[in-house]
Order: sequence, then C-alpha cells, then structure tokens
Amino acid sequence: MLGKLYLIPTTLGDTEPLEVMPISVKKVIERLDYFVVENEKTARRYIKKITPNKSQSSLNFMTIDKYSHELETRNYLDVCKEGISVGILSEAGVPGVADPGAMVVKQAHEKGIQVIPLVGPSSILLAMMASGMNGQNFAFNGYLPIDKSERKRALKELERLSREKEQSQIFIETPYRNGKMLDHLRLTLNPNTSLCVACDISLPTEYIRTYTISKWKSENPDLHKRPAIFIIQA
Repeated sequence: MLGKLYLIPTTLGDTEPLEVMPISVKKVIERLDYFVVENEKTARRYIKKITPNKSQSSLNFMTIDKYSHELETRNYLDVCKEGISVGILSEAGVPGVADPGAMVVKQAHEKGIQVIPLVGPSSILLAMMASGMNGQNFAFNGYLPIDKSERKRALKELERLSREKEQSQIFIETPYRNGKMLDHLRLTLNPNTSLCVACDISLPTEYIRTYTISKWKSENPDLHKRPAIFIIQA
C-alpha cells in the first residue's frame, strides 16, 4: 500500500497552533517523520510547538522553494512506495496556494499517491470572507509588477476586469512595500472602487477594512512589514 501525501497548514504568524488549527493537524504531524518544507529551521520550530513530545531526531526534511526545479523533487515521494506517508509544510498558511508545494502535489497525482488536504488558515480566503466583496467570483493574482508604470497598467487592468466581470481581484505585496502599494492604489484607482486591506490575519493585531478609494485617502494604517492581502472591486 502506498503512503499518502498530507498537505499540512501552518499558522499565519506567532500564534498558538491549536488556537487556529483543528486537533487533526496535530494528530497527523505526530504520525509523520518525512516532510517537504520551504525552510527546515522554521518547520522544526512549528512541529515542536504543535507536538512538543515528538522526537526531532527522527525527522527527515526535503526542501522546496520558488526556485526549485521539478527534476530536483522527483524522488521526494519515493518513500511512499514503502508505505511511508509524507507531509508538506508551507511557511505560512496552506500548502499549494501561493506556495511552491503545488509541484510535489502534482507529482503525487502522477504517481497515484493519495493527496489529503488538512483544514487550516488561508490568508487569501480569510481576507475574501471578511472583505464584503464578491465571494462568488474572484481571482488571485499573486504579486504585481514592481516597476511603477507596469504596476499602474496592471492595476488599471485588474480594475477593468473587476468592473466587466463583477469579479473581486486579490493580490499581495512584499510586506516592506505595503505602504507604497497603498499609496499607489490611492493614486491609480477610481475613487468609487472598493479596496479591502487585510493584514496580520488571525493575530491579535489583525486589521481588516474595506473602504472606497476616496475614503482610503484619509485613512493611513501602518502596514509596514505586516503580511497583507489587498482586494479591489470596481
């Protein structure tokens, strides 16, 4: 019998795991010794926090990040042939969504290995839930261009798509550039376009607000180095 591939959620910040995770996540981690991770150090810290009695010396880690090539990861699931299950851990949130783990999930399907997603916090979905925008039709666009002129074109295009398709448009930014992103949104978008800013989701410092661009011109939250989700709806 083949082992399984478990997609294991992590916290979105420094909160106690079992405050935002079901107990089933802890039970799965207790059973696994093989993990595909972005960073071994933070993965070990998370595993120790959610299962403090688990032996760290028994853990085996295989790393994957946005620079990894599919050929480098082809043998990561070989242990599944021996009936051993593997877990994928993201750095924050859920594997496979805005996360390089999707590459290994694809390989699991190709090899006939059962993929089991576990319930946990996704900043994208939590922000969408709290935004008050169209949750029936939305798109995640990842990072926008850094160049100002290219970013302006991208924002105007997302605004156009939102208006024509009645579709909420979701995107993210590197945390230390959040302030500049908000400034750019205020300068670029139509005053009547709605913007949701959601940062530090599930943390004590959580901030989620939806206003029109005209109102955002008088709002100036401190978003510096705080993980954030931006959603617009024209």
